[in-house]
Amino acid sequence: MIRFDNVSKRYPGGYEALSGLNFHLPRGQMAFLTGPSGAGKSTLLKLIALIERANQGQIFIDGHNLAKVGKRGIPYLRRRIGVIFQNHRLLFDRTVFDNVALPLVISGYGTAEIGRRVRAALDKVGLLGKERMYPITLSGGEQQRVGIARAVVNKPALLLADEPTGNLDPDLSREIMQLFAQFNQVGVTVLVASHDLDLISRMRFPILRLKQGHMIETGGIPEV
Repeated sequence: MIRFDNVSKRYPGGYEALSGLNFHLPRGQMAFLTGPSGAGKSTLLKLIALIERANQGQIFIDGHNLAKVGKRGIPYLRRRIGVIFQNHRLLFDRTVFDNVALPLVISGYGTAEIGRRVRAALDKVGLLGKERMYPITLSGGEQQRVGIARAVVNKPALLLADEPTGNLDPDLSREIMQLFAQFNQVGVTVLVASHDLDLISRMRFPILRLKQGHMIETGGIPEV
């Protein structure tokens, strides 16, 4: 599902965020990505989601070479990828339902299908009864669940999460991570960036470790 072949990313000024990465995350696998601040975790996820482009090497997502995906092809590829951010990036002037529905509206789904999919996604994250509420009235953990529902409402084959529990207490963090494990159990490929080593080590999924832009451990994930 995700394959990095000698991938490097340099920013203007010469700063190299990632250097010569090689790994393959198979379809249907869940793994954690960890490392100290500045190790390159967020950059790696941005390369997968085509928010950033690599300077060297090749990245394959579900068989697609990202180097060959032009601007017009980016929206189509992203429909197969759900992305969850630490700050969840919700629209506070819209209801929970409208926040989750946004990707479907952009994709042109009809009203009935939008309603069905949104309610199914909210049910999966335990928020079905709060679809008419506004995010500002929800707790931090509930807001993160809204972000997760929005990321999975398009039924993506790949789910990426960038420090999704960074602002949550330990109990809520465990609940959120278990949600990702549940999505993985139904075949979704999941890659979660997290600095919470204590939590992710207890979940017994492979751990990819970055240090200063280099992959120093693949946790059993095959290297290319």
